[in-house]
Amino acid sequence: MTREITIGSVKIGGDRPLVLIAGPCVIENEAATLRCAERLMTICNGVSLSLVFKASYDKANRTSVTSFRGPGMQEGLRILQKVKDSLGIPVISDIHSIEQVKPAAEVLDIIQVPAFLCRQTDLVVEVGRTNRVVNVKKGQFMAPWDMENVVGKILSTGNERIILTERGVSFGYNNLVSDMRSLPIMRRIGFPVVFDATHSVQLPGGQGGSSGGQREFVEYLSRAAVATGIDGIFMEVHEDPDKALCDGPNSVRPDDRPALLKKLKAIDAIVK
Repeated sequence: MTREITIGSVKIGGDRPLVLIAGPCVIENEAATLRCAERLMTICNGVSLSLVFKASYDKANRTSVTSFRGPGMQEGLRILQKVKDSLGIPVISDIHSIEQVKPAAEVLDIIQVPAFLCRQTDLVVEVGRTNRVVNVKKGQFMAPWDMENVVGKILSTGNERIILTERGVSFGYNNLVSDMRSLPIMRRIGFPVVFDATHSVQLPGGQGGSSGGQREFVEYLSRAAVATGIDGIFMEVHEDPDKALCDGPNSVRPDDRPALLKKLKAIDAIVK
């Protein structure tokens, strides 16, 4: 069993029911972000599932220099604050440099360390010092047991509010594979574990100047992951994934999710 963590009105870990972390890959504009958050909240209320809203204000690790990155930190945090104020739900976004940590901590309920940066000691320690909940995405190049060292860096700051997220491991070129063994292995470290169902079907750099994806497999991987007893499921959603400015091929429509979320909730109830 993992320890229980409180994020506003949301509790994750322990024997708590599954939590959904979802939202668009990147903030495209204020109106679309608020629409997405409102729709997700309605869906989650309908299936009695706790929601943490996710959206990035800056995607610093895009494939191409011409890729859309988002509105930037100041404007993005303003929009995320509006989501919190208007809907009363916790928000999460990712940081990419030490300079971003302090201002991000003033708004975000969960600070996310991107997979590519999970071994950056100074960055991880600085995030830990905020005493915010820290979600670390396991690098595509790391074994699940190696995350214990990442956890140790955060614990060195006195912060025990930690979540670990699996998002697939590199499997040859432009491909990822999800090893379900990693989920119970990481849970043994003692902190809540989340499965990123949409990044796990990403094909990194698979379209040359951008990443591809196989969203048709999101449901199958989600069901398998929840059956291992994880604490949360992570999905990137967009009202029109084919027109999304970032990660469209591996994003899903929120209106296509209620039936899946009901299945995941039922599986979660059985295994817990």
